[in-house]
Amino acid sequence: MSDVCAPFRGKKITVIGLGLLGRGVGDVEFLSTCGAEVLVTDKKTAEELSDSMARLKTYPNITFHLGGHDEKDFTNCDIVIKAAGVPLDSPYIAAAKTAGVPVHMSTALFAKHAIEAGAVVIGITGTRGKTTVAHMLHHILLRAGKRTHLGGNIRGASTLAMLQDVQQGDMCVLELDSWQLQGFGELQISPHVAVLTTFMPDHLNYYGGDMSAYFADKAHVFLYQEPDDIFVLGEQATGAIEQYGYKKKIRARTVVAGAKNLPKQWKLKVPGEHNRYNAGLAVAAADALGIDTETMCEALASFEGVEGRLQFVRELNGVKIYNDNNATTPEATIAALKALEEGKKNIILILGGADKGLDMSRLVSEIKKSCKKVVLLSGTGTEALRKEFQGAPVQESLEEAILGAVKIASEGDVLLFSPAFASFGMFKNEYDRNDQYIEIVKRL
Repeated sequence: MSDVCAPFRGKKITVIGLGLLGRGVGDVEFLSTCGAEVLVTDKKTAEELSDSMARLKTYPNITFHLGGHDEKDFTNCDIVIKAAGVPLDSPYIAAAKTAGVPVHMSTALFAKHAIEAGAVVIGITGTRGKTTVAHMLHHILLRAGKRTHLGGNIRGASTLAMLQDVQQGDMCVLELDSWQLQGFGELQISPHVAVLTTFMPDHLNYYGGDMSAYFADKAHVFLYQEPDDIFVLGEQATGAIEQYGYKKKIRARTVVAGAKNLPKQWKLKVPGEHNRYNAGLAVAAADALGIDTETMCEALASFEGVEGRLQFVRELNGVKIYNDNNATTPEATIAALKALEEGKKNIILILGGADKGLDMSRLVSEIKKSCKKVVLLSGTGTEALRKEFQGAPVQESLEEAILGAVKIASEGDVLLFSPAFASFGMFKNEYDRNDQYIEIVKRL
């Protein structure tokens, strides 16, 4: 790629939201290396962000305003780069826009420049399945010998910094959540190949219970596509296209896909019918990119899965232990239970956490059908389950929950951590919850 630093060199750039996940740090490292004058502002204090700040101490031209924000930092600059977690209605974002300062998000900014450089951008979103489909497709493309990059909603990875490695003709696979897609809407761009895996209730706390607003953000994945682009629409999400009035707004060639796109004889290492659905979407996207059938079959047969998505961790005294940390909705936990149940009612389920305003009734029914025992993890959402599972222990820490579950498990049982709720409160974020679970289980 030509001079990737040109849009940033010599510019005064305010980055709002450094965060703890590494993506913001990587963005700042890249911008500093490019010769930008970077101001980092975050509501968190220097102490809370100490790990992130330690990575940046050797980089030049970086100023920190932490523990809150100052309006002048948003009006006296050339560009504002907003982290995905910063709400669009932030008064500081409004101040920047009023002052005529462009506000961007790093993943959308990457996509814009990658498209201009002649790379092929593939964007994958959906309530459930986006991570697995993105990793499956990335795995297929690597197997096919393509120069491929994986970014977006990926832990620890700065998507913006990937610009340093992108060349004309490269494949850029982006996992996109609804907040990142707000940035695509701001720039009025969509990927060359868009995938919408599923659409179901989630983040109702953020969207004030308005599912149409949630879908409006998701729709940016296809809304600005051209007629020669491809839109892979998951079968489960077809109803949402109709319901929210987007059918006539689709300009790209649409391929409706699901498990039917995966030949029945193809074997997967990852369990569950939902993963055959995910693989079907990856196959449809790979087919649109010209990948041959044999390569797709071989790649999917060797795909090991993604950490925190129905991940087999270990076997202990004949008990198989799984980590499904990223199941933050009832539908995700239902899918995990269906994947692991063998008609034996031998699953011991650990679940619970912060409420997102979602209906748990179907999950309760599935738990009663599939689970031998339930261990509840304390949280605002857990209260709704206590009356359904009276007598189930409610633990105040993840370690207590795991130890309690192990104690009641017998040889041949399955211990599944599939929380069905968000991680707010007890943990820094969902990655912290994931890491704690893995560490505790490996110590057993």
